[in-house]
Amino acid sequence: MSSALKEAISRFIEASDGGANGVFPTGIDGLHIMRSTELKMPHAMVYRPALCVIVQGAKQLMLNERVIDYRQMQALIISIELPASGRVIEASEEKPYMAISLEFDVGVLREVMEQLDKPPKPTGSARLAIFVEDLNQSLEDCLVRLTRMLATPSAIPVLYPAIMREICFWLLTGPNGGEVCKLVLPDGQTRRIADAIRLLRDHFAEPMRIEQLAAAARMSPSSFHQHFKTLTSMTPLQYQKQMRLLEARRLMAAGYANVESAAYQVGYESASQFSREYARMFGTPPKKDVTEMRMAAE
Repeated sequence: MSSALKEAISRFIEASDGGANGVFPTGIDGLHIMRSTELKMPHAMVYRPALCVIVQGAKQLMLNERVIDYRQMQALIISIELPASGRVIEASEEKPYMAISLEFDVGVLREVMEQLDKPPKPTGSARLAIFVEDLNQSLEDCLVRLTRMLATPSAIPVLYPAIMREICFWLLTGPNGGEVCKLVLPDGQTRRIADAIRLLRDHFAEPMRIEQLAAAARMSPSSFHQHFKTLTSMTPLQYQKQMRLLEARRLMAAGYANVESAAYQVGYESASQFSREYARMFGTPPKKDVTEMRMAAE
């Protein structure tokens, strides 16, 4: 089943940069194509709600204490914004890792759900906001057409909205539609936690009390804490800490701040505490980590 999508992505990469490794931006916001001939060390970033499909190879996602593996022709579906680390665990010159990711348009997803004769019912129990499913033929066909469209930029504004709607339809009517629909249910736990995460993301450098976040989620503090950890695999404090450290890393790598100023900009009162927590998260002290990142980018 994977030959058509693999061929479409291979052609796009060849036309973009002669088959080099990396993350390839496209003419569509939120659509990225990846290729690597090498195994990759864990790379920490914030994952947005998206459909991520491996076309060849395998990848591992580390979410706090949870580890999720997925491989060729499997789809990773993320339903809430999460800081996590991902690494390529299967790749070679002969069979490079190739993947495609598409961020969800929640507005379109809501519109499609409202038009379904039999909209999916949300699954009863709360679960981690990431899951893996096998890619079906209908979704693959959509991704093939989406990738081929990139060769004709003038077609994107005309054809892309219809393909996004089709992708939303197949996800909502698929085996995990009861999980996907939670992204748009206004009073569902996933949307409520997403509202709190938005507040946390926009003010991550400020002290944040659990009561403030619970109020944003329209939950009691105890219920909010429980549901937050179920969906994200971490506490609100752990989530905020990871957001702070990821932003500090970005500031230092871009040359906008040194270790001390980055620490204060993201909300730390102590540069030494910042350095300790940074080393625990990224495996090396901040100054050394940033130096290595810059050398790797040269």
